[in-house]
Amino acid sequence: MNFSKLFVIVGVLCAWCMASAADETLLARAKTHELPTVWEPIPEDEILHHTAGFAKTLCSGVFITGLSEEDAAANIGGFSAPFEHRHRVVKRDVDQVRKRVSLTLDTGQVRTAQMYESQGCVTHPLDHDGVHFTPSTVKPRLPDPETTNWPMGERIDHGALLDPDVRQNIEHAAADPAGRLLGFVATHRGQIVAETYGPGISHDTPLESWSMGKSLTGTLMAVLIQQGAYELWQDAPIPEWTPETHPDIRIGDIMRMSSGIRIRAPQDPEFDPSLGYPDHLYFYTGPNAFEWAATRPREWPANTIGRYRNSDPVLTNYLIRLAVEARGENYHAFPQRNLFDKLGIRNLVMETDAHGNFLTQGYEFGSARDWARIGNLYLRDGVWNGERLLPEGYVDYTFTPAPAWVADGRPVYGGGFLWLDLGLDLDVEYGAFAGAGGQFTVIIPSHDLVVARLGKYTGAEAALPSLGRAIKLLIEAVEK
Repeated sequence: MNFSKLFVIVGVLCAWCMASAADETLLARAKTHELPTVWEPIPEDEILHHTAGFAKTLCSGVFITGLSEEDAAANIGGFSAPFEHRHRVVKRDVDQVRKRVSLTLDTGQVRTAQMYESQGCVTHPLDHDGVHFTPSTVKPRLPDPETTNWPMGERIDHGALLDPDVRQNIEHAAADPAGRLLGFVATHRGQIVAETYGPGISHDTPLESWSMGKSLTGTLMAVLIQQGAYELWQDAPIPEWTPETHPDIRIGDIMRMSSGIRIRAPQDPEFDPSLGYPDHLYFYTGPNAFEWAATRPREWPANTIGRYRNSDPVLTNYLIRLAVEARGENYHAFPQRNLFDKLGIRNLVMETDAHGNFLTQGYEFGSARDWARIGNLYLRDGVWNGERLLPEGYVDYTFTPAPAWVADGRPVYGGGFLWLDLGLDLDVEYGAFAGAGGQFTVIIPSHDLVVARLGKYTGAEAALPSLGRAIKLLIEAVEK
């Protein structure tokens, strides 16, 4: 299989299969509820956006994860930078001193991304060789990780919790060579029981995580709700919206991928690739993600139709920024101070657009251990070290199928951007953070398990089967 076409194939196949006779009802139902609004095409040539994504993912792979230029160019970032378009780049300039990547197209046009302190790699706009915010370094306020026990530190004892042979079998199953594993961590009752990494990767290496960041976005919104900044079921106070243009869209609906906002995404059953570059990707490669999301019209009433679209996590991130800055706090420091410092997370990078807006619908880099920490926060009902970080009842909300998705006959999506079914062949209920290219954090409450698995994008096809095998072995081990 040509992995470079994975995101296109997934979108097209999904569109084809969902438009089959068995699912005509889904499309007909959406048409029945559709509002009389118009979709606005994405500006600029598609190749300029594909190459912007390539510059950013190459920059992140080299300067955040530490991969070689050739490895990063060949194996990561295939979602916002499809591999089949990369041949259009005739010159790659990777500046190790400035931590800057410039890609020249066969047209002579150049797309650039550069590392900006704790905000990671940021794509420069077409009309400005730089960014429109002041970058900053945000350091964790945590003790020495190597002398502090897990989970607040990195010191652990694998051998005390699982038979070494069993642990080795689990790790071997997870590390199927075809899956190009980078990091795998399994915890039982909050303790690490199995762990393995790819060459050159360690327990604290930030790895491409893609749409797992949507669940992180939901978690940060939940922190704000717990702090009293918002209520889950209030109307979303987006400044650009009015009761006439965007009525009755609640925060809880947005975090169920049920806002009804009109954009185009490759995962849509209605998706037509002939219409050009999708908004779903433009949120990564356009100039101002928050402005674009906030100015899109409605396609359906909220809480009516479920669609997997980046508009919803982007709007959630917009609300986070509004609340944090209204309190007079440092927006870029908010995740570290209000969540990461609480959980023992030191190196998770949340990247931004050129206006400093977090793009954690997919542009974030975390280690397998860090994702396991976040998963364990959900296992503990949002309580960590005796402190409630997430509102009471929020975890139940995330594990409850979204009504709009249920009405569509697809009860696979919950709240707070949590998947309830990935197609894993398991006889247990689970919730999952999931990202393109084989990135998963699986939460199994019945067995007190969290499993985080991350890998190179080109290993996506083998990622889910190998993860399923490893989880089955893990369940068998803890049931004995």
